[in-house]
Amino acid sequence: MDQRIPLSLLFLRLGIFIVMLMWTLDKFFNPGHAGKVYAGFYGITIEGNTLMYVIGAVELVLVLAFVAGAFRRWTYGAVLILHGISTLSSWQQYINPFDNLLFFAAWPMLAACIALYLLRDLDTHWSVDEMRARG
Repeated sequence: MDQRIPLSLLFLRLGIFIVMLMWTLDKFFNPGHAGKVYAGFYGITIEGNTLMYVIGAVELVLVLAFVAGAFRRWTYGAVLILHGISTLSSWQQYINPFDNLLFFAAWPMLAACIALYLLRDLDTHWSVDEMRARG
């Protein structure tokens, strides 16, 4: 196989990971901000920091498994769903596009998540699943 494909998919995985990691770390370092995001975009009120830390811990396990290329069907799918929900829940930001330009960066990332999920079996560089398959 042309090695440009697995290398390109690795770069997609790393790029998506950076964004997801920062969203995850926000839950630990600034749980008040994360709570405002949940309330404002998802309509979910989270009282106190403990639940946000638990959500952050679960998300951290997910994004670390994702970046490791482990359980690709499930981790890539979960990241795609989480980012898809995030992108679509921001629909009001797209009504006034020039006041909210940064929100449009979610769409290329969503496309990257979709591409990575669809091509997950070709994402073999630095992949735990691939190492396991080779024995």
